[in-house]
Amino acid sequence: MGSIITRKRKNGSSSHTAQIRIMRGGVTVYQESQTFDRKQAASAWLKRREGELAQPGALDRAMREGASVAEMIDQYIEQVGAMRPLGKTKLATLKAIASSWLGEVMDCDLTSQVLVEYAIWRAGPEGGGVTPQTVGNDLSHLGAVLAVAKPAWGYEVDPHAMTDARKVLRKMGLTSRSKERNRRPTLDELNQLLQHFADMQQRRPSSINMLKVIGFALFSTRRQDEITRILWADVDDEHQRVMVRDMKNPGQKIGNNVWCSLPDEAWAILQSMPRGCAEVFPYNSSSVSAAWLRACKFLQIDDLHFHDLRHEGVSRLFEMAWDIPRVASVSGHRDWNSLRRYTHLRKQGDKYAEWEWLQRIIDAPVDLGARAS
Repeated sequence: MGSIITRKRKNGSSSHTAQIRIMRGGVTVYQESQTFDRKQAASAWLKRREGELAQPGALDRAMREGASVAEMIDQYIEQVGAMRPLGKTKLATLKAIASSWLGEVMDCDLTSQVLVEYAIWRAGPEGGGVTPQTVGNDLSHLGAVLAVAKPAWGYEVDPHAMTDARKVLRKMGLTSRSKERNRRPTLDELNQLLQHFADMQQRRPSSINMLKVIGFALFSTRRQDEITRILWADVDDEHQRVMVRDMKNPGQKIGNNVWCSLPDEAWAILQSMPRGCAEVFPYNSSSVSAAWLRACKFLQIDDLHFHDLRHEGVSRLFEMAWDIPRVASVSGHRDWNSLRRYTHLRKQGDKYAEWEWLQRIIDAPVDLGARAS
């Protein structure tokens, strides 16, 4: 099955090429070769490789054409994405990995060393100089692809490569989980923002009614994307709750629809919206984000994210002495342990009890303009 061919080089030295050729029915079905400077090394490789190919299934695996990381990602997006649509962030991350140099690496060559090299590259200037949290997210999304690549599609993926790489990278400080934010808006900051948007609403009545959106986000604890997806058809008047579609959750988002209760303040804001569209808040999520960022920059409010309104809303409920099950019924948390980060309370009671802006938000007129159906 194997042979060694010795050739003289121009410089007088010898090369020894170990060749393996497997015939079936008089036809060559598999062949490979390796060249060495020493005949002993060629013989050792030949013996070892013949032993490997003699193992059950080894020849079929050797004959199989490999797949690149990019090809595995494409197959994952096409097949897994068809059954369970992928989130925007995950999809964008996987496509970015596929278009990088890592996308050209073949399945059998994807080792822990290669993954570590990729992480170091991502953290460096050529790879974007990203944070350890972003590196960790990259590997997490790629890990989802590799987890199914071997059992589902038979690709030669080392099952320990990702685990080993993550262990090394954690020790190197190149990966980490996203840091928990404890930033909460002050009443003064909210007053400034709402006054800014109230003035803007007078100038442009049909623009995004940020007063309603901000107020609802604060009192409902809903995320930005979730707010713009709420439909009037998903409002349960009898139980004062809404169906939150595709709620963010580890391991699942698309199709994760959850009923969430609305505190009285959020319910009043929702009911103040006109029913001229299928959506309760018929605004583009990206436009909401852009308006928020522009306002914070104009007002010189530092490091305040729209998502911090959710943190404020959940913390407020705890400050009002709500118990964990009741808070979870509003926030939508499945794991009550996740609510521990909101227990750093400032004081007991409801600081919004006498807040003048609540009624102003409820009474604010809404002009849907061209959005109305």
